[in-house]
Amino acid sequence: MDNFIYSTPTKVYFGKDEECNVGQYVKAAGAGKVLIHYGSGSAKKSGLLDKVERSLEAENIAYVELGGVTPNPVLSKVREGIALCRSEGVDFILAVGGGSVMDSAKDIANGVANPEVDVWDFSLGKASPAQTLKKGCILTLAAAGSEMSNSCVITNSETGEKRGYNSECNRMNFAIENPELTYSVSPYQTACGAVDIAMHTIERFFCPGEDTYLTDNIAIAVIKSVMKAGLDAWKNPTDYTARANMMWASSLAHNGLTQCGRKFQLTVHQLEHEVSGMYPSVAHGAGLAALWCSWARYVYHANLPRWTQFAHEVWNVDIDYEHPESSIEKAIDLQENYYKSIGMPTSLRELDIKEADLEPMALATSRGKTRTLIGYKELAYEDILEIFKMAY
Repeated sequence: MDNFIYSTPTKVYFGKDEECNVGQYVKAAGAGKVLIHYGSGSAKKSGLLDKVERSLEAENIAYVELGGVTPNPVLSKVREGIALCRSEGVDFILAVGGGSVMDSAKDIANGVANPEVDVWDFSLGKASPAQTLKKGCILTLAAAGSEMSNSCVITNSETGEKRGYNSECNRMNFAIENPELTYSVSPYQTACGAVDIAMHTIERFFCPGEDTYLTDNIAIAVIKSVMKAGLDAWKNPTDYTARANMMWASSLAHNGLTQCGRKFQLTVHQLEHEVSGMYPSVAHGAGLAALWCSWARYVYHANLPRWTQFAHEVWNVDIDYEHPESSIEKAIDLQENYYKSIGMPTSLRELDIKEADLEPMALATSRGKTRTLIGYKELAYEDILEIFKMAY
């Protein structure tokens, strides 16, 4: 087991009607003036923003609002938020939405608190935030895990680059998680969420590391639980048990718990970022589903014992130890069939990706052939291109 630091400073308020208490939680965090950051009009139409406003007003907390965050949140909206916060004297960001809203809020908080740095430099890895504004979130979509993660992913729509960066400054001070707020999420987005949540831990499971059986068992429980919850919620959108387990899995899958003692990089996420960076209409979870099985088939030979463990413990496959490849391929097939069962794509062609764009995406993923992605099998440009071709 490798050395690690595990920190989860985000306080979670989980359960029905917790959003009604947001004013108390913001006040306890010492906020003077709040930016309420949200996405499309659904937060308004549902009455959730009205609840938030009433709760803040009951605590005499001033606020301004900025909506319009899109899936794959964009740098231009972040810059708009930074300017608004500075002109209004905002000292607390409240994200009301899913991962896109939360990541946009994180970047705004970092940009406001570090005025000497261009905020895009954080995404490019040219600088790291030294400080940040306090922030919290009300989760309306179980997917990204951004409510408890230290990550932030932003798209520069002018250059087509989608880049993520990790920092302790990206941690939320608190997260409000009421599963009922996800009842209205469409079956498609529910499925995308299930894929993304499970992938956050599946990818960690295949990061290099040894002798992590406690971490492994936690990871396997998260993976199996979210796939069950995702399917149940996809079938019955108002199944509270399914929505609750899926929401809590979202937080646990991406807060660092399921990687303790292992190296870390979300390799398939790196591949997918170039897909949705070039094609912003592609939902992140759908892109992951379209790529994962091809990645798995390309890399599994590099560590057969790890993959047989996944096959047996996640998919209950009886292992043929004389020919473990057949058992592993059966598990990958089962994973692929699961994606199909919830209406997810299993190829890039289904997402209307152009074959001519595969090479530019591989070049971008490898940062112009200067970067390799970690794993039991490291991936250079040629490997990345081959996976894209397989996925096509």
